[in-house]
Amino acid sequence: MKELKIFLVDDDSFYLNVLKQHLLNLGCEKLSLYENGVDCLDELTNKVDVIFLDYEMASMTGNEVLLQIKRLDPNIFIIMLSSQEEIKIAVNALKLGAFDYLKKGDNEPARIENVLERIMQVKELMERERPSLLKAFFKYL
Repeated sequence: MKELKIFLVDDDSFYLNVLKQHLLNLGCEKLSLYENGVDCLDELTNKVDVIFLDYEMASMTGNEVLLQIKRLDPNIFIIMLSSQEEIKIAVNALKLGAFDYLKKGDNEPARIENVLERIMQVKELMERERPSLLKAFFKYL
């Protein structure tokens, strides 16, 4: 997890720093913090792996930011964060391309660690599969 470049996006600066501390405790070192979606979108050229994105923000909603990110780079893993308990909100975020949806609060450090471990597994699987996909592609040239 140490090698993952992670963006944290939340308009609540207190929560943003709590989330930062959780990730630092997990050994994540490449962290960038943003208090709105616009600033996050402006920095996407910096090749980020994972974005923890708040659902409710003032200037742009989390879903609006999620859609923009997926248009620019569909390979970024986005974890939507919210204090909302409605299942419809979580399902919609997943339909829009979020990798996961975490409710703020309850056992958060363990759930964050779990989602990052799953992301690492997916990235490893993608790396293992990529050479065989390239071989198959060049086979037909």
